[in-house]
Amino acid sequence: MDGVLSYYHDRYGLEADGVLHLRDGRYALLEFKLGSFEIEEGAHHLLEIERLIKVFNEKEKQAPLRLPDLKIVITGTEYGYKREDGVLVIPIGCLKD
Repeated sequence: MDGVLSYYHDRYGLEADGVLHLRDGRYALLEFKLGSFEIEEGAHHLLEIERLIKVFNEKEKQAPLRLPDLKIVITGTEYGYKREDGVLVIPIGCLKD
């Protein structure tokens, strides 16, 4: 994949540890959490950013922002899965070559 990684922080105090921007316009919001107890917090941050984008799009119909294509919490845990809210939980070990 050919893309660029950046960081997100807004005036509301929300932040994402990473944003992976692909050249075709798609992007993923990323949170890095070491343990399983922090997954909920990371997912909450990502979902709140997506919610704020939706609110912005309702107000600014002429220049809507694209919603994230993926919301991912990368963890130090063993198992990966997709949560009911659509957030992917991916063990960092799955990212190696």
